[in-house]
Amino acid sequence: MEKKKFKLPTAFTTLLIITVGIAFLTFIIPAGEYSYNEDGTPIVGTYEQVESYPQGLWDIFSAPINGFFDAIDIIIFVLVLGGCLGIVFETKAIDAGLSKVVFSLKGREKLMIPILMTICAIGGATYGMAEETIAFYPIVVPILLLAGYDVVTAVMVIFLGAGIGVAGGITNPFSVGIASNLAGISIGDGIFHRLLLFSLFLAFGITFVMRYAAKVKMYPEKSIVFDIKSKVEAPFKKIDPDDVADLTGRRKAVLAVFSSFFLIMVVALIPWQDKFGISIFNTLHDNIQQTPILGVVLGHISPFGEWGFGELTVLFFLGSIIIGKMYSYKEDEIVHLFLNGAKDLISVALILAVAKGISVIMTNGLIIGTILNFGEHLLANVSSSIIAPLAYLLYIPLAFLIPSSSGLATATIPILAPLADFAGVDRAYIVTAMQAGAETMNLFSPTQAVLVGTLTLANIPYERWLKHIIPFVLGIILITTVVLVTLSII
Repeated sequence: MEKKKFKLPTAFTTLLIITVGIAFLTFIIPAGEYSYNEDGTPIVGTYEQVESYPQGLWDIFSAPINGFFDAIDIIIFVLVLGGCLGIVFETKAIDAGLSKVVFSLKGREKLMIPILMTICAIGGATYGMAEETIAFYPIVVPILLLAGYDVVTAVMVIFLGAGIGVAGGITNPFSVGIASNLAGISIGDGIFHRLLLFSLFLAFGITFVMRYAAKVKMYPEKSIVFDIKSKVEAPFKKIDPDDVADLTGRRKAVLAVFSSFFLIMVVALIPWQDKFGISIFNTLHDNIQQTPILGVVLGHISPFGEWGFGELTVLFFLGSIIIGKMYSYKEDEIVHLFLNGAKDLISVALILAVAKGISVIMTNGLIIGTILNFGEHLLANVSSSIIAPLAYLLYIPLAFLIPSSSGLATATIPILAPLADFAGVDRAYIVTAMQAGAETMNLFSPTQAVLVGTLTLANIPYERWLKHIIPFVLGIILITTVVLVTLSII
């Protein structure tokens, strides 16, 4: 009889197990509450115990449902963004754009590494590009093989490129956006230190990959898959990399419009007036609104700097229609593509609901205040400069249990963000720590679907990838820790 291999539960099951565990704690942990400032931060020294309100079986099964209601604005945004991405991907504009870059660099394949890694990193940083990268391997791998590199080089260019972007975050709506919302801050808060991390990650990643690529090209036997070279390369030698979509005028237009929406998102989310005292967008908004006819026709739009998930949802809903019409899709085709794209992100939406259920149990069970009070005393003698790095290191193993960054944020930010207040640390640092920590684990985690899918496609044994990538992961950990400590001190 064959022995069954141990298999980790899905993120859904893990979150439900945590929900049950938290409900059990409501019978043990004393109930307590803080008084809060108008901005939602707990007031130091105001904790007091109250009558307990333990959560039973009905409360446990109700938690994900109530979590869905509590996270409805984020969930609708995720589904609408998924719908927009569904239409964009159907146009093959991104594939064609990448192919154009690849073919224009034939004969100069060495330059392909930094350029493609930068493109993938921008995709990861802006809209969390991950699963979409699977489609790039048939284009990139054969060309890099012909240039004298190996399959591992191509995997690092694409997978690490996108992973670097996701780790840097910048404006990734699925992780930074959700975490910022839960932390009660704007996604624009902390954007500049995420840009710094992104830049350092990218420089380190390009250096790491180019050193390996140069070594393999000069000494092919140095490839980590040299002994299984024929098996690894065989599937890609059957692929014609020239058989890809052309970058037509319409596809260029789609790329331009799609890029402009993310540019608008970045500009609209930075709290220009509240944080930086820059009032140009508020002034422009007021002038437009007061302009006869134009103000009435445009309707009631919030000024840039004050946008949230509601405005972003409208932006990408509008983008879906514009891109669909640009590509001459019929009305029923646009709807079909939109629904298919939204369907692909239903799992993310449901993860958010289940994860939010954990904070529902803690809130209804009145134990958040007690946990925060414990954290307040625990952090009393801890330097504020190490709070964010500690949170980052904590998030790395947590991401193994909850591979979904959106689910991880939803389950943990409601506790860790208020704890930062007690330590005098900006909540934006906790958001950055969560983002970077989650993706650090995803670079080598066997529970990470994109990594497993990529290694399966490329026939790279997981244990070889793990041994090869650990130095890179340690470098990312060092960079992140140093940056978070330095920024906390400044």
